[in-house]
Amino acid sequence: MYEANYSEVSEFVFLGLSTFRPMQHFLLTFSTVFYVTIVLGNLLVMFTVIFDSRLHSPMYFLLANLSFIDLCLSTLTVPKMISDLCSGQNAVSFQGCVIQIFVLHVLGGSEMVLLIAMALDRYVAICKPLHYLTIMSPQMCIWLLLGAWVIGLIHSVVQLTFIRHLYFCGPNEIDSFYCDLPRFIRLSCTDTYNLEFMVTANSGFTSMGTFFLLIFSYIFILVTVWKRSSGGLSKALSTLSAHITVVVLFFGPWIFFYVWPLPTVPVDKCLAILDFLITPILNPAIYTLRNKDMKMAMKRLSSQFPSLRKIS
Repeated sequence: MYEANYSEVSEFVFLGLSTFRPMQHFLLTFSTVFYVTIVLGNLLVMFTVIFDSRLHSPMYFLLANLSFIDLCLSTLTVPKMISDLCSGQNAVSFQGCVIQIFVLHVLGGSEMVLLIAMALDRYVAICKPLHYLTIMSPQMCIWLLLGAWVIGLIHSVVQLTFIRHLYFCGPNEIDSFYCDLPRFIRLSCTDTYNLEFMVTANSGFTSMGTFFLLIFSYIFILVTVWKRSSGGLSKALSTLSAHITVVVLFFGPWIFFYVWPLPTVPVDKCLAILDFLITPILNPAIYTLRNKDMKMAMKRLSSQFPSLRKIS
């Protein structure tokens, strides 16, 4: 992939989160425990939605796909970080770095659209309940999911189009634990000012615009409910608070990565940990611990699979 343009650089070296050995041991334990929790938590949500027919509704269909994307995002970066902490070999091939950037933006773009679809689902359920099953039909859910993946793919292809003509002659050190586009571009030996602006416009302003669109949509839903009945406002707020929390956790780091003009490495690393280790755990927790239907479904699932009893 673009091999002819980058003949002088065959691999990149991650500087990781810390060079202090005791801290590396702590990070190894921390990341391993959290990654196992991410895998178990998100798989539990997915299997619960798949195997419990009472959860075969648009909201839980979208939630299961959100868990799938979160699991993929973590798997894209965390196992490599754990491996590097164990072995001390922090190198990644040039093609491997480009592929990681590509998949990262496919997943990130898809999750943005999926969160919009979840906001649409809540708007129809709360503001147009009589037409919910008609509007949010199974066909509509499939189209929304397909649209999310197609838009994510287009977004990622556009990002790679920006960088296809870059030339790399060294250095090859990335001060992070994964390949992210801004740091990758800055390693180029060519002038990247215009390119960095294009990347910011594509990823940064898209993230920020989508974030404010979602927040506005949730405010609009709450105002609509409040005008109809002040008594229903607390119930709607309770339902939407989980969605708002997920939106803030997901978009916060992305907006900072691509819009903040002055890169600060320690903050970037902390936000990356939030994005790949903390948020994928909080998403299933937020949607399950606050949801009676999910908790009941998990109890029914655990009764069918005794080995899951302790997890649920």
